[in-house]
Parts: sequence; C-alpha cells; structure tokens
Amino acid sequence: MPELTWQKSTYSAEAANCLHVAASPSGTVHLRESDAPDTVLTTTTPGLHALISGLKNQPGPRGR
Repeated sequence: MPELTWQKSTYSAEAANCLHVAASPSGTVHLRESDAPDTVLTTTTPGLHALISGLKNQPGPRGR
C-alpha cells in the first residue's frame, strides 16, 4: 500500500483529539484519531458521506 498523506480536519481544535483523513489512489478513505494513530477506519467515499449525513441528522444534546 502506498504511503498515505494525512490531513487534519478543519473542524478539529488545535489541541489533541484531532481527526485525520487520507485518501488512497483506489478511492478508499482512511480516518484516524490523533490519540490513536495506529487505529484506522477505512471506508469508501459514499460510506463516509452516509456516516456524516447520519451524524448530522442526529439530535444534539439540546435537541433539534
């Protein structure tokens, strides 16, 4: 597997607990958290889109 180029999410704070994202040439998307860089979640672009859409539609602590 080629070396991945990780990018920190623009929504991550400057402190720890940052989300990093990398895309492989095959189109696979990789996610990791800065406190556990050896644990990588691998998905597809449509899979990531479905995850983000689902999270956005969840009521927050104060409800919607």
